[in-house]
Amino acid sequence: MGVIPYLSAAAALAGLALAWYFSRIVNRADPGNEVMQELAAAIREGAQAFLRREYQWVAVFVVVMTVLIAVVLPYGAPWGAVAYLMGAIFSAIAGVVGMQIATSANVRTANAARDGAEKALPLAFKGGAVMGFTVAGMGLLGISLAYIIFIHILGVDDAFSVVATFGLGASSIALFARIGGGIYTKAADVGADLVGKVEAGIPEDDPRNPATIADNVGDNVGDVAGMGADLFESYAGSIVAPIVLAALLFGGFLTGNAGEITEITEGSLLQATFLFPLLIAAIGMIASIIGALLVRGRPGRSLSSQLHFGTNLAMVLTGVAALAAGWWLFADVDEVGNGLLLGLVIVIGLAAGYAIGFVSEYYTSDHYSPVKKLAAQSETGPATVIIAGIADGMISTVASVILIVAALAGSYGLGEVAFNIDGGGLYAAALAAIGMLATTGAVVAVDAYGPISDNAGGIAEMAHLPPEVREVTDGLDSLGNTTAAVAKGFAIGSAALTALALFRSYTAAVGLDVIDLTSVEVISGLFLGSMATFAFAAMTMKSVGRAAQAMIVEVRRQFAEIPGLREGKEGVKPDSARCVDISTAASLKEMVLPGSLAVVLPLAVGFFSPAALGGLLAGALATGFMLAIYMANAGGAWDNAKKYIEAGHHGGKGSEAHKAAVTGDTVGDPFKDTSGPAMNILIKVMTIVSLVFAPAFL
Repeated sequence: MGVIPYLSAAAALAGLALAWYFSRIVNRADPGNEVMQELAAAIREGAQAFLRREYQWVAVFVVVMTVLIAVVLPYGAPWGAVAYLMGAIFSAIAGVVGMQIATSANVRTANAARDGAEKALPLAFKGGAVMGFTVAGMGLLGISLAYIIFIHILGVDDAFSVVATFGLGASSIALFARIGGGIYTKAADVGADLVGKVEAGIPEDDPRNPATIADNVGDNVGDVAGMGADLFESYAGSIVAPIVLAALLFGGFLTGNAGEITEITEGSLLQATFLFPLLIAAIGMIASIIGALLVRGRPGRSLSSQLHFGTNLAMVLTGVAALAAGWWLFADVDEVGNGLLLGLVIVIGLAAGYAIGFVSEYYTSDHYSPVKKLAAQSETGPATVIIAGIADGMISTVASVILIVAALAGSYGLGEVAFNIDGGGLYAAALAAIGMLATTGAVVAVDAYGPISDNAGGIAEMAHLPPEVREVTDGLDSLGNTTAAVAKGFAIGSAALTALALFRSYTAAVGLDVIDLTSVEVISGLFLGSMATFAFAAMTMKSVGRAAQAMIVEVRRQFAEIPGLREGKEGVKPDSARCVDISTAASLKEMVLPGSLAVVLPLAVGFFSPAALGGLLAGALATGFMLAIYMANAGGAWDNAKKYIEAGHHGGKGSEAHKAAVTGDTVGDPFKDTSGPAMNILIKVMTIVSLVFAPAFL
């Protein structure tokens, strides 16, 4: 058993090696003509400039948190601070690598689209796979190294609390990357759409539009770098949560009640429960590598089936191997009667993640009735589009909640049967989250494919490539919107289960046996937690609105003051750099307050009353999960309803129905790409901050 952390580190390195191999393939592809390369260079430079400035801001927060951990927490100096920095650095690296490859793959995908979707799809997927396997590889490598260094080699005091701070470091970067990138991309997108498509009546990504370059930059900093940091945090958190929970439930390490259990002996319950999450993550990595290598463009098969083939295969392989792993690892553990049942818990997590992803696809894909009906509503104006989209987003929470409850109940029940001691059900529920994200490499590959395809379409339009090229990239992009919604479903579902496991760890660490709903402190915290998610959503949406307003003013000014720009006079170019700078400055300024809320509020309430903080976390978990599902699915539905009309339905581009759908899409932009995706990070950041700082509250 002792070799498992080293095996998981080796699997992580294999994932990183595949990312490197795919990056070589992408970078060797033809980048197209000189105009295309100039456009790609402008997008790349804008993305790199934003990321440099964003990480400079975030570095200040990381330094403050590092000092706070070192000074306030008993295990903070030095190991807690070191683990926190490890999590932050690994997360930042994943975001940077993903953005670099995305800005290389976009122009090459656009050029490959000249030869059809069969050439363009594999290239875009490989670009996304670099992001996916960098995220999964860095996440698994970081957790494996933390386990090897702090538990295996050094055996430091409070080692499991130290490992938890690694997760906090990953969460810190993810929170600001998701918020800052989301505000940037949607400010540019809203400004470009409202002035360009609605007011000026020019096509999307038209080179006359000053905000077009900023919009394409935003796809990379928000939907690639931000999304990569987001899923890095989700993946790392899903592995950390059951390890920390096992240390609490079966060893008493986090409460100071370890008693006679001071060593993790070979073949013991403690060792098996600590190592099983690492083993499942390693299995998922290998399965994802196999699935990714088999994704190819095949004539005669739908784009969707080709793109999902690798993910589906990875899930099947992981499920089968998880059953064998559970049976093998727990075979000689006296406290576990049937390890096969713990492998079945992983299968439940995989199935629940797939089902939640399908729910997201059902409500956001134009292959199903909700989006088609939403597009039909556009014939009566933007108001009915908004009403129908909000309703679809709300009703989509029903199926997602039922699936989460079923996964929770099923995994808890299997855990209770599998273990001969108390706590097995809670541990199994935490394992279900790993099941959802075991194939993160493949899931993120499919997700990151979307913004690469979107950028490819923008470059094709700005470079005046033939219309059939844009038709190919539009087909890839439409599928990308759906795959992004599916990946968000995975992330949100796992966030709920991971946050629940961390929440249970927190309550035990501070001695809360029950959350007493008759207590004024607990009820006050419950309301504060519920309020926090709505306040967070409002702040991020208002941030997008303010940044977009500045962008709209600038685009209107350029159309009015630059002679010949609106008419497309030869040689007249917009000042795109000004729009890039507006989005950059606005997003960096606007991300500070909502990002700080996630850390400051639980600390303030926790130092006042640990019981009140328990109520706060419960309220934030319940309402945050609802809002995340609702906003992600409503926004995705509005986006694809617009694309459904642009494909020729209900009057097509330029019709009144199209204008109404553009309005719906504009409202949905901050829903699906800013506030919604950041919500699952919010609930996990608040929970892990509470767990890490629990000793200080006492």
